[in-house]
Amino acid sequence: MSAHLLQRVRHDLVPGDHPYLNGAWAPVFEEWADDDCPVQGHIPQDLDGVYLRNTENPLHTPLGLYHPFDGDGMLCALRLHHGRAAFRNRFVRTRGFVDEQDVGRSLWSGIAQMPPLSERPGWGAHGALKDSSSTDVCVFAGRALSSFYQCGELYAADPVSLDPQGAVGWGGHFPRSGVSAHAQVDPATQSLLWFGHARQAPHLQCGTTGADGEVSQVCEVPLPGPRLPHAMMFTRHWYVLNDFPLFWDPDLLTRNLFVARMHDLPSRFALVPRSSPAQNPSQRRGGPAGCAPADIRWFEASPTYALHFVQAREDGEEVILDGYRQQCPCPPPLAGAPAEYARMMAFLDLDSLRPQLWRWRFNLRTGATQEGPLDDMVCEFGCVHAPDPDHAARYVYSMLGEPGWFLFRGLVKLDLQAGTRQTVAFGPGVFGSELRFVPRPGARSEDDGWLLTLVTDVGRGRSEGLIYAAQNLAVGPIARIRLPLRIPSGTHACWAGAAELTVPARRAVL
Repeated sequence: MSAHLLQRVRHDLVPGDHPYLNGAWAPVFEEWADDDCPVQGHIPQDLDGVYLRNTENPLHTPLGLYHPFDGDGMLCALRLHHGRAAFRNRFVRTRGFVDEQDVGRSLWSGIAQMPPLSERPGWGAHGALKDSSSTDVCVFAGRALSSFYQCGELYAADPVSLDPQGAVGWGGHFPRSGVSAHAQVDPATQSLLWFGHARQAPHLQCGTTGADGEVSQVCEVPLPGPRLPHAMMFTRHWYVLNDFPLFWDPDLLTRNLFVARMHDLPSRFALVPRSSPAQNPSQRRGGPAGCAPADIRWFEASPTYALHFVQAREDGEEVILDGYRQQCPCPPPLAGAPAEYARMMAFLDLDSLRPQLWRWRFNLRTGATQEGPLDDMVCEFGCVHAPDPDHAARYVYSMLGEPGWFLFRGLVKLDLQAGTRQTVAFGPGVFGSELRFVPRPGARSEDDGWLLTLVTDVGRGRSEGLIYAAQNLAVGPIARIRLPLRIPSGTHACWAGAAELTVPARRAVL
């Protein structure tokens, strides 16, 4: 076994009895490397790339009430090549991380602490939070980019070694209010599509950045006030953004209290026109292209909230969006939870929020919206394999929640064509990370490929990478890859094939 400790990171955290500082969410304070992880079963020889996952891992005693999304960003990289596996975990060296390491304690309070107790100005939409870059990760122009759900900087790292490369600047055009998690890579144009939201106008922006680091388009999307969008999608011609009626109470916000509630408003979706790279090349002298507010198409739908979406496409005069519509976006406090954590825990529990896979259809000719469920199972954090942006994926792979917790106890494969499901449980006390589907080279069917995740076995105090054959989930994992340390339960992940791991000859601008 070639595992070795890279370093122990400075911390002063004592977990105490907080439900999200123990068990599957118990933090770790070490960075490890293993260039030849032990494998039970076999890793397919043609599975070549890296599975990257981000998560929240706090290092310092919180200032006030702790929320699990407050923790410092920690990336995990599982590199698969020629039937072997290598692993790294590294903390994201954000500006806030460095400042707190310097003083050895917390300088910023978190999202649940009201009013904030932060000792220094914060980042992003909230304004008093540390940008921990702990929510999401994608690979763009040969670099891993981590991001934060309340907006902030994008931090670059080598996607295999995880060596930090600092915050991106995009030639001086990086948005002052920051960028949200869930930027999307468009493989057709080799560009990054992103959005950001803010308390001050403009409350919502979106844009496109090329592989050379040049921002080719920035669009301001008018909103009546600050909102809390979490994710976006895109089609060939549109950014697909949202304005849901769950957002901070405006009156309480004037008192620096960040209380999200449902308002008596419909859900709204904005289709923002994308500029063509051929028609609007990067304008080094004149700056990025924009778009007129009159060109934005707005569609109304039933009130709800959705954290994540799985696919969007154009079909004739319609734009079709699939995602996880919450049936109870503002749930009551979680029954049986400690009183000080009960409201927070309800907003983290899939059984309380009750998201289900849903389809919205936006008619560009009539302006009407049609919507309805694709399935009634409670699930979230999904992925699909759609080889063509105009192709409707038949299979959706989603995570199943542990009742009462923000934990993933298993997965479900939903066949939208046949209307059938296949579920897999990780086992008692075993919790996973977001799935990624990887198509087999030369695949002849949509589900010919593999599903990857990282899991933590709380009882045994160990973590593994799991590989499933997507067409034969019933046999269980075809490979179990032992990681050199137990890692805390994780959030978002991505897969990058071997060809995506090299920076293009024209080096992307940081």
